[in-house]
Amino acid sequence: MKIAVTGKGGVGKTTVSAILARLYADEGHKVLAADVDPDANLGAALGFTEEELNGITPISKMRKLIAERTGAGADTYGKFFKINPKVDDIPDLVAREKNGVKLLVLGTIETGGSGCVCPEHVVLKRVISNLIIQRDDVVIMDMEAGLEHLGRGTTDMMDQFIVVIEPGERSVQTYQHIVKLAADLGIRKVRVVANKVRSEKDEEFIRARIPADSLLGIVHYNDDVGEADRAGRSPYEYSEKTVAEIRMIKDRIDNE
Repeated sequence: MKIAVTGKGGVGKTTVSAILARLYADEGHKVLAADVDPDANLGAALGFTEEELNGITPISKMRKLIAERTGAGADTYGKFFKINPKVDDIPDLVAREKNGVKLLVLGTIETGGSGCVCPEHVVLKRVISNLIIQRDDVVIMDMEAGLEHLGRGTTDMMDQFIVVIEPGERSVQTYQHIVKLAADLGIRKVRVVANKVRSEKDEEFIRARIPADSLLGIVHYNDDVGEADRAGRSPYEYSEKTVAEIRMIKDRIDNE
């Protein structure tokens, strides 16, 4: 099972990603959760402590490893390097495990321009492709609000593209933008999880704006999730109601 979870900041995609990962792990699956969002928070949502997270270096910052795999060094940056480096062992080398889930923090590329073709970018793209195509694990990717990290060579292997939204026009617009990005990659089906739904009016808004066959499920607002965040704990251990609603979403994914 390969699942990419995206959405604009603050909608709860990391909560959804983390609980899905924990649910699969509790069923005995090998689970790898990849934090592909520059604002990396997945580790905390999985239950890693602040001290444990401080000891994790994102792959994009592993200059020595990147140089070894691409052949790029201080005198070769901006020149020639391998565009197909060996990466299949990287997840097992650098991932950290907690509560049965392996966490892989990819990091981001700090560059002044777009379309960076640099050693870091090449390694990250290759790692993501490997996670999707080569590994047998359940892979949950917590992504930024877009699909830029993906390419046509990987999308056919994805089981689910999920956009997490909240009841609001800006969130729906983000979903529509991601649908267009997905279509450019040949992805025709993008599913929605509506999060932080507080009332019948919120639910009516969601159902009026999202096609029924695209709506994967609804997760109601629960302050226990915020309490878990304030306590530095995983929402999986704090909110039975939220976990139960996301379990229903997982069951629908599994049974389709």
